[in-house]
Amino acid sequence: MNVYLDESGDLGWVLDKPYRNGGSSRFMTIAFVACPAEKKHLLRRIVVDVYRKTKTDPKTELKGSSLSVKDKCYFAEKVRKLVSMNPDIHIGAITVNKSRVQQHIRKDGNKLYNYMIRLSVLDCIKNELIVNLIRDNKTVKVKSGNSLIDYLQTTLWFDMNCSTRIIDMPSDSKQVKNLIFIDWMNNLIWGKYEDNNDKPFNILRNVITSQKLFF
Repeated sequence: MNVYLDESGDLGWVLDKPYRNGGSSRFMTIAFVACPAEKKHLLRRIVVDVYRKTKTDPKTELKGSSLSVKDKCYFAEKVRKLVSMNPDIHIGAITVNKSRVQQHIRKDGNKLYNYMIRLSVLDCIKNELIVNLIRDNKTVKVKSGNSLIDYLQTTLWFDMNCSTRIIDMPSDSKQVKNLIFIDWMNNLIWGKYEDNNDKPFNILRNVITSQKLFF
């Protein structure tokens, strides 16, 4: 099983200034897609299709923040159809309302990040023997990658009594098209909360698992 993981928003706590104008994001979303290895090409196919539709150079990394609402809706329709036809492909996300996070938790945002992944991902992978956790190696959270994997592995083995083994695979999103897929998905879900952009999210809401924390 391959799990592609990404986040939108940040772990900053400057909440007395507007976001994108000196302030931190009000929300952070972590999204993932769990896909059987033999079906990973289906995710990539959608990415290639969106690149073609938007006439984007395949050598360019097209970020979710650069997609128009129309393009996000096109992507969402493709994903909705994919998941409907392939129930063994699971998309999940968890969004935290940072303004309601207690002060003592804010002192170590990485623990919050790890906990969010535990809540959202582990139930989805607990019955798998081996899981490849594929993340963008440019994310700041990779700096705490070892603690994340140790935390998830310990929870699976000791708290959940599962034999699942996680293989951490930080990767370059320019080389792994499926990391672009989850970047778009993550931006779409996060945008519902940060920018009140419901339209793309509503297309997908019945085929994804979207959790909320501290709402």
